[in-house]
Amino acid sequence: MSEPKHLARPWRAAMRGRDPDEQHRTSTSLELLFDLTFVVAVSLVSAELAHAIVDGSDVGSALVSYLMTFFAIWWAWVNFTWFASAYDSDDVPYRLLTLLQMLGVLILASAVPQLFEHHDFTWAVIGYVVMRIALVAQWLRAAAGDPTHRTTARRYAVGVTTVQVGWLAFLALPQSWQMPAFLVLITLDMLVPVWAERRGVTPWHAEHIAERYGLFVIIVLGECVLGATAAVQRTLQGANGLSVALALTGVGGLVLVFAVWWLYFLRPFPEQLDRGSGAIFAWGYVHYGVFAALAALGAGLEVAAETVGHHGADGAGHDASAAWALAVPVAAFLVLLTLLGRIVGMTSTTDVVGKVVAAGVVLAVPLVLPQPPGAVLAVSVPVIALVARGVWQQHRNHRLSLQDGGIIA
Repeated sequence: MSEPKHLARPWRAAMRGRDPDEQHRTSTSLELLFDLTFVVAVSLVSAELAHAIVDGSDVGSALVSYLMTFFAIWWAWVNFTWFASAYDSDDVPYRLLTLLQMLGVLILASAVPQLFEHHDFTWAVIGYVVMRIALVAQWLRAAAGDPTHRTTARRYAVGVTTVQVGWLAFLALPQSWQMPAFLVLITLDMLVPVWAERRGVTPWHAEHIAERYGLFVIIVLGECVLGATAAVQRTLQGANGLSVALALTGVGGLVLVFAVWWLYFLRPFPEQLDRGSGAIFAWGYVHYGVFAALAALGAGLEVAAETVGHHGADGAGHDASAAWALAVPVAAFLVLLTLLGRIVGMTSTTDVVGKVVAAGVVLAVPLVLPQPPGAVLAVSVPVIALVARGVWQQHRNHRLSLQDGGIIA
């Protein structure tokens, strides 16, 4: 009896590059498992930001730590995602090197409290370097297996390795030098793909990339729901219990998350991602802000639930930090989503104006309704309006296309 075809595979295969025009390319089960490690990392960094806001401690310092840590999380995910889109061989070495990258993510995630509380970057950098060096091994495999893109793959390997030496040296710097050094290193890290791909674009798959970015959006929105749920749960276990204000905050938060999800996926990106355009780098990099804003929204929802639970609907004795923690991430998301659309030519001038005005309205909410649940509900309204407008446009365009085709008389 012959061996089933799906089991008849070598333990090691040459990395010759995937077909960028492959039909029905979707995320693999390994990619989805890999994403789960980032669920943990995003959850921890979002929770630390929320705790800093609730405690009223040095929020500015916590925000800087949040943005720095989130960059490491995001950049490691980005590099794995684009490499997998081009070279996922799904053999044993590929899977084991992916496991090593997952270990690096968990090391980084475990170091998040140390980074926020003591500004200790040691284990965060170690986890980051583990992830990146594992990727270097993948690029060396690609260089050996894909003669067409060998120079590009070698450039990636050399560039990533060089920057990791810089990150290890970063640990020896005095604290006053760390911020300038951090900015230099992340700039160099993000320039590696630009430099490497000048010698040949790797065979990444547009539909696969768009799906992967969409899945990360869902991961981050999941953290929004988780953070708000955890805050509500802690409140219900307290002395005050359930209240109308807390119920409205929870429902309003869920509606806001749903509206944000709908707005991001209102117009899919795959058809607009041009493999031959340098704009793809801008599209990918702007997503850092999108993802960071959505994760910060999760922190804001947690702060809102905590505020209602401990101070009541009137928020007596409490400032408008919860409202700002909601408004700023949502406004940033709207502006950055507009920028994404402009980069790939999907957004009209009218759309730009609409989203910018909505962002301005959102930022005005803390000045008018500084306390949840009013702040949560008010922030949701402009986003819901944008969704409704987008759905109406889609319906109108659909009817026009049917009329042009002669289907509707």
